[in-house]
Amino acid sequence: MAERIQLDVITPERRLLSETVDAVTVPGLNGELGILPGHTPLISQLRTGVLSYTQGTATRRLMVSGGFVEVSDERVSVLADMAERPEEVDAARARQERELAEREMSSFAGSEEEMVQVRDRFERSTARLQLAADNPR
Repeated sequence: MAERIQLDVITPERRLLSETVDAVTVPGLNGELGILPGHTPLISQLRTGVLSYTQGTATRRLMVSGGFVEVSDERVSVLADMAERPEEVDAARARQERELAEREMSSFAGSEEEMVQVRDRFERSTARLQLAADNPR
């Protein structure tokens, strides 16, 4: 069994990450998935949240939203609708987006589909703020 695992994070716009890592934690649809080398193959839908990975003693994080994760052999492939590094996050803007989404949710009178969109904006801005804490500007 390999001691490390290949992690690839890809969005429709770019390959955000391609690294050999020791462990990965992804926000799966039904909760956090911890993945180590030798993990059982699986495919899961992603939810919006923070993906973390370790290399030696360093832990790094990314925001991911939408898409899927596939674990096969010694590889974790994350195909996300959106992904960002901590240094790409504008904390002030994320805070404003979250506050706006909170206000919209508290007085919402639209359709179910519109509510899902507002909730998605809230979750993305919350994940961005979690990342911004890793990279204060």
